[in-house]
Amino acid sequence: MRLTSPRIPPVAESAWSDEQKAVFGNAKMGGRVLNIFKTLANHPALGKRWLVFANHILGKSTISVRDREIVILRIGWLCRAGYEWGQHVVIGKEAGMTDADMERIKAGADAPGWTPAEALLIRATDELHADAFISDPTWKGLAAIYNTQQMMDIVFTVGQYNLVSMALNSFGVQLDDGIKGF
Repeated sequence: MRLTSPRIPPVAESAWSDEQKAVFGNAKMGGRVLNIFKTLANHPALGKRWLVFANHILGKSTISVRDREIVILRIGWLCRAGYEWGQHVVIGKEAGMTDADMERIKAGADAPGWTPAEALLIRATDELHADAFISDPTWKGLAAIYNTQQMMDIVFTVGQYNLVSMALNSFGVQLDDGIKGF
């Protein structure tokens, strides 16, 4: 974690206004509200609109859950977002990813064990992070595997979690109980 305490304190669920409850009341994992949502409760109008996009990326994307998690974990790693990394290690493992997968994500696209498609996802994430652009060779490789909507979902997944990583890091959102960062 980059910060040991929050710059924007989370709002306790017990102190939520009706607006905060309406926006974040169903945003629970394992029966509890995560610190990201408690922090976003400081700005419910923003949170309401962001959740629409975030829910598409996390639940309605056209790419597989494994591919999505590879992309999210890689951008979280590149952004040094300990909160994002910790949450998505759990989600990735629930989707069948292994500790070896997590280590390969850290190592990058050239790590042994990736399928060609997975290596391209990592490479695309790296390129978007470094240059806000997917190179022609990487694009062509992805386009041979993924359809247009999937290509769009790949780019928007990287962008969404780059944005979230920036917010988490800058706001100082702390790890939830039972979640490990890096």
